[in-house]
Amino acid sequence: MSRLFSNRPGDDGLPGSERRLAVLALILGTTMAVMDNSMVNLALPSIAADLEVAPADAVWVTNLFQVTCAAFLLVFAALSELVGRRRIYMGGLVLFAVAALGCALSRSLEALLAFRALQGVAAAATLSIGPSLYRAIFPSRLLGSALGLSSLVVGIGYAAGPALGGSILSVARWPWLFALPALPAMGAVVLAWRALPREPGRRGGFDGWGALLAMVTLGGFFVAMDGNGAELPGLETLGWLALSLIAGAAFLARQRRAPYPLMALSMFAERRFSLAVSSQGLAFVGQGLAFVALSFLYQQEMGFSPLETAWLFTPWPLTIMVAGPLAGRLADRFNPSLLSSAGLVLLMIGLGSLAMLDADAEVIDCLWRTALCGLGFGFFQPPNNRELMGSVPAEKSANASGVMSTTRTVGQSLGVALVGACLAAGAPVQATLWAGMAATGLSLLASLGRVSLAGEALRARRRAAAESVQ
Repeated sequence: MSRLFSNRPGDDGLPGSERRLAVLALILGTTMAVMDNSMVNLALPSIAADLEVAPADAVWVTNLFQVTCAAFLLVFAALSELVGRRRIYMGGLVLFAVAALGCALSRSLEALLAFRALQGVAAAATLSIGPSLYRAIFPSRLLGSALGLSSLVVGIGYAAGPALGGSILSVARWPWLFALPALPAMGAVVLAWRALPREPGRRGGFDGWGALLAMVTLGGFFVAMDGNGAELPGLETLGWLALSLIAGAAFLARQRRAPYPLMALSMFAERRFSLAVSSQGLAFVGQGLAFVALSFLYQQEMGFSPLETAWLFTPWPLTIMVAGPLAGRLADRFNPSLLSSAGLVLLMIGLGSLAMLDADAEVIDCLWRTALCGLGFGFFQPPNNRELMGSVPAEKSANASGVMSTTRTVGQSLGVALVGACLAAGAPVQATLWAGMAATGLSLLASLGRVSLAGEALRARRRAAAESVQ
């Protein structure tokens, strides 16, 4: 860990002594955003009973957060170039704290949903630019290690969220799940104000029409994906999907001629970037699909309780916590595409082995297979993120960060929707896991397609480092 804060001649980013507080601000912001939704999911039955609403209506406490967060990811990434990432990040933290208190004080579903929407907007402000801030804080030689640390933080959030939420609900009512994160959020604001790099915003305008089209595209997509779970009529779901596709086509047309595009399409001309984005999206389809499919497999097919199912999931984020930092560090020294490809192979084997579980399988059979999936995903994500962020110029890092966050959330949501479609068609739950394995296989093909390009970039980085020392 100490090497993350070391200095070498020619380093970009912040000096080593200034990185600690800056990283702590990012850790606090990311952890809160990740843990929030996993904790709130546990409270949905209590919220429905307390507010006297149907469980299907209470589900929108989670869905609306996801929809608004996804809709604003690209918007905040582009806006950060205009006003500075530090201001966007701090503003997101403040809004998150205010909205959290609003959720805690809500006494009707309508008020709670309004504040949850604000929380989603706030989470988008922090999550959209988080990876680009890691690039601004750390020197290029440590980018993989820094993104491995980010993977560790996300893993901790996913692993600790249900346990912490369950502990709080065992001694207090559901409003405390929203109230307690407000204090660390304000602490993160102080750290961000002191430590995050100050940077001038660029001159020029903002693509307002592009922002509107991006919000309609992503918002419509997520409403459509959540349609089955929210019990929307089929035609209404198709209507939202059609709106998303039309707005998406208009968005791409707008980006080609906008003077200050929300998403610079020129980034996709860099094959390392476009293949890393493709590989990430497909891998998150596989992971999102597996998370939902395993819930059905463990409870309906194997007879485990919801609490036992939660514990059976634990090896996945725990092994990510172990593998992610190691993979990130290795990605600074070796070909990151080879590392991410090896991780995808492990993930495929893990998903295939889970699909072959019998209904009477032992707990240990579930645990090692789930751990293998987490190990594979942990070795995939930080090296792939390094390729994604490191393949574009530094001035485009905020834009690349927004694309990365959006691809991740879209892939995860698509995976969840595919489970619903497969189960609605009468397919066994094991078939959905085979579908997740297939999506991971496509991700592997994209990852292997840039091995030689990543190798050339690594050699160029080593030459530049050697020249800086001479």
